[in-house]
Amino acid sequence: MAAGVEQVEQIAQRVAESLALELVEVEMRGGGKGRMLRIIIDKPGGVTHDDCANLSREVSAILDVEDAVTGAGYTLEVSSPGLDRKLQKPGDFERFTGSMVKLMTREPVNNNRHFQGRLQSFVNGRLTLDVAQVSKKKQKKMGTGEAQQVEIEFANVEKANLVPEI
Repeated sequence: MAAGVEQVEQIAQRVAESLALELVEVEMRGGGKGRMLRIIIDKPGGVTHDDCANLSREVSAILDVEDAVTGAGYTLEVSSPGLDRKLQKPGDFERFTGSMVKLMTREPVNNNRHFQGRLQSFVNGRLTLDVAQVSKKKQKKMGTGEAQQVEIEFANVEKANLVPEI
């Protein structure tokens, strides 16, 4: 199925570019008749309902013509990444410098694997996180007693998300 998802991703990428959208993620979940093909898109200023509908219509037509999704039926879902968007690529960290992020590392950094703070920079594959931007209560909970900056290698980031600031 990996080859099928790669083909779908290539198709979705072409369509997204033609509509001036960023392809964030493509995933296939479930099995049998309950399969869900999820495509997540973004653009500066946010994704509209029309953006999702246009991409869905065009990708769906191409997938049907090219028979890119084999096997039983599936449901196609196109959406925005949401307020707590995943950060996966180096470009994501560059784009969201200055934003609050929450992340987990593969290997401990300063005896900790869980961090939350303001992303200060992303340079040469290293991100700098200012955990001083987090409340004292959260610092204590995260095991970071004092305000500090933490440097983390991009390769050590297991999972990262934006933290909504409302």
